[in-house]
Amino acid sequence: MSGIYIHIPFCRKACHYCNFHFSTQVQHIDDFVEALLHEIELQKAYLNTPVETIYFGGGTPSLLQEIHLTKIIGAVHKHYSIAPQVEFTLEANPDDINENKIQLWKSVGINRLSIGIQSFQNEALAWMNRAHNTQQSIEAIEIAKAAGIHNISADLIYGTPHLSDEALIKDIELLNKYEIPHISCYALTVEEKTALHHLIQEKKMDNVDAEKQARHFDLIVAQLNNKGYEHYEISNFARPGHRSMHNSNYWKGIPYLGLGPSAHSYNIKTRQWNVSNNHLYIQSIQEGNIPFEIETLDTATSFNEYMMISLRLMEGVELAEIEKRFGPAYLAHTQMVQANLFAEGKLAPTITGFAIAKNARFLADGIASEFFIV
Repeated sequence: MSGIYIHIPFCRKACHYCNFHFSTQVQHIDDFVEALLHEIELQKAYLNTPVETIYFGGGTPSLLQEIHLTKIIGAVHKHYSIAPQVEFTLEANPDDINENKIQLWKSVGINRLSIGIQSFQNEALAWMNRAHNTQQSIEAIEIAKAAGIHNISADLIYGTPHLSDEALIKDIELLNKYEIPHISCYALTVEEKTALHHLIQEKKMDNVDAEKQARHFDLIVAQLNNKGYEHYEISNFARPGHRSMHNSNYWKGIPYLGLGPSAHSYNIKTRQWNVSNNHLYIQSIQEGNIPFEIETLDTATSFNEYMMISLRLMEGVELAEIEKRFGPAYLAHTQMVQANLFAEGKLAPTITGFAIAKNARFLADGIASEFFIV
């Protein structure tokens, strides 16, 4: 099996913290869609197995009009083998969700929504420069559920200056009240070249508080575990049977094709990524060329990626898998580093290997780097 990711690089306004590739020049959507349709055809030989997940990300895919969606989805079905029970996710902003759009999305096969709630606190939303408010978030959830879309994921951002512990708990309780089956929780990060980074550098906004973020992370884990959510990946929580299949396949190393500017593709042997520039992307596709860079994945790079991903997952690292995929030398290296981290209390044993200890999950990326071969 395999997956397809489609990047829609347009937003109505720029969130202060966002470092994903996007443009607010929405008047160019038509030209982009025509280029995307051409890339879909040009890349039709990239995947050689049926597609079991399709994911529209961005940017703001919910900006797409009916004519855009029908053309894109029609091209995907024309050029790729789509599994009968495909998980089809669309990222949507609350202010884009209404009854007409929900019916449109259902009619073209979308069966899962990832809603960018971020917070139910208006002060926090204004600080992030989000385009929606708390009431719109609540109405979006109610409209989607009333229309029969129950497979919903909601994003939350924690660790923002104005978000108190009590407000974060209220956000979680509200999602639980609406029986949202999947929740993704991300610590606010200050990325270079974002508006947030500039505002902090200019002393116009407070910087993030690392201690507060760690406290919020522990609070989220405790609250969601108590409410029956499975903490299956560092940033992701799901009720039983509602893990994100698309993202889980990423983490399992299953091949996927990325379409659109800045989108990444992976076929086990190589990784490639499209140019992060809408104009250059459209111009190149019009000339019949896909504007991408490519990297051949050597053993060390593949091992490092396996460790980074596996240590973010609840199941952790499988020692037999390391020996099978990378050989006895990599297994010996892993066991040596593993022993030191066990002694520091950062790892916990599993039946097949080891995982991050519960009290060290907020440090997962740093712990994974201890294993890297450079």
